[in-house]
Parts: sequence; C-alpha cells; structure tokens
Amino acid sequence: MAKLSGRQIQEVARSIVAENPGGIRYSQLINRIHEKHPETPRNTIVGSVWDLASRFPNEVLKPSRGLFVPTNGGSVIADVQEHAPKAVPARVREEEFYEPFAEWLKNELDEATVAMPLGGAGLQKKWGTPDVVGVYKPLASHRIKFDIEIVAAEIKIDPQTPVVAFGQAAAYRLFAAKSYVVMPATISEEDYSRLEALCMLFGIGLVLFDIDLEDPSFRIRVRAQRFSPDMFYVNEFAERIYQIDPATFNRLFG
Repeated sequence: MAKLSGRQIQEVARSIVAENPGGIRYSQLINRIHEKHPETPRNTIVGSVWDLASRFPNEVLKPSRGLFVPTNGGSVIADVQEHAPKAVPARVREEEFYEPFAEWLKNELDEATVAMPLGGAGLQKKWGTPDVVGVYKPLASHRIKFDIEIVAAEIKIDPQTPVVAFGQAAAYRLFAAKSYVVMPATISEEDYSRLEALCMLFGIGLVLFDIDLEDPSFRIRVRAQRFSPDMFYVNEFAERIYQIDPATFNRLFG
C-alpha cells in the first residue's frame, strides 16, 4: 500500500479520535495510525497530527497536554460523561490497600526503612493523617549516618477524587520529606494528565494501581522530590503518634 498523504493521515486521526469518547493520548494516536498504515513513516504521521485540535476545532478538543477528545459543535460529546470512571463497588474498602502499599513503598520503591498504615489511627487531624507513613532512617550497618526522613502517602480508590488527594498529599509536606498521591488506574485521561502535571510542578510523587486486592500492581509515574519539612510540624506529628500509640511511634522512629 502507498503511504498516506498528510490530509489522509488527518482523516484517519480524526476517525480514531471520534471512536474514543473518553479521549486518546497523543502517543497512542500515533501508534494506532502507524499500526493501520505501517508503510507511512512515523515522522510523517507526527507532522500531520500534532496540531490536530487547532486544525479541526469543531471535531477535536485538547483539554490537557497530549490528550485528544472528540467534540460535537465545539462541546465535549455526552459520551465523555458516559465513559467517566465508575464508582468503586461498595465491597472494596480503601483501607485494604494501605498495607499492600506500605509493603511496596518499603520493598519495591525502597524509599522507607519501615512503613505502615496510619489512616484511621485516631490522629484526628485532616491536615496531618496520611493513609500510609514510612520512615527512612539509618541502620546499624550504615557507615555514614543521616537524619531520618518521613514519607507520607494519600491513597484513593475513587478515581474522581484527584484534587482532594493532591491537596492532602501537598499538606503532608509540612512534616514529610516526601509525599505521594496514590490513585487507581481507572482515573480519566484528562484528570491523570492534570494530576501528573501538578505532581511534577510541586514535587509530589504519583503512583497508579489496580483496584485488585490480590494484585494491586502499584507502579510509579512521578517519583517524589525530597524537601526539607518544617521541624515544628515534624515534631507535632511525631508527638501525636506517640500520645496515641507509643508502639507505632517506636516502630517508626525507634
């Protein structure tokens, strides 16, 4: 088959976007076109697609970076709402993912010497009660010692709460050297794009996971940056844990 012209590439791209009411990522669109027409050079496809939303504003929207969404008369079509992330079944509880993430933070991401669930521990502080808290501290085997670092994480199983999760994770930076937002992979493409941009801008870590208790498959998308927390709030956080549960305090900081 002969390679496509620029106009033909745009026609194929518009049809693919129209078939994806929830939106399609730029790289996925390029791959789809190339799979259908491998004889067309990838660079030619890229040159014809990158400004698709500008060329066809009545058919294609670009609500966030790298995301193409079909439109209808200049407004997002109703199917976008129909394909919005669905509510999590009532039988699945958010707390059930705290322990698996704590293990992943410690053993897979290797950013904590000890990590444990803390959400619902009775701290009664919406500004400072992470779902999971980890502490990176020197071990006896370390030849060079260093100050301990607190790692905090906010976990949500509702894909429609990214702004809330981000706000809480940002608040944890008062006392945590690193902070993570942990969201289900069912988050919409637009929400993911905006959340990823915010996390990169503010140094918050971003992790996605599957709502599967047998295998959550946590995967890092943005690694958290290290910041110097406010030591007043570090001590306030530690004191609250000690007053409520000395055993938890000793496990984390002992």
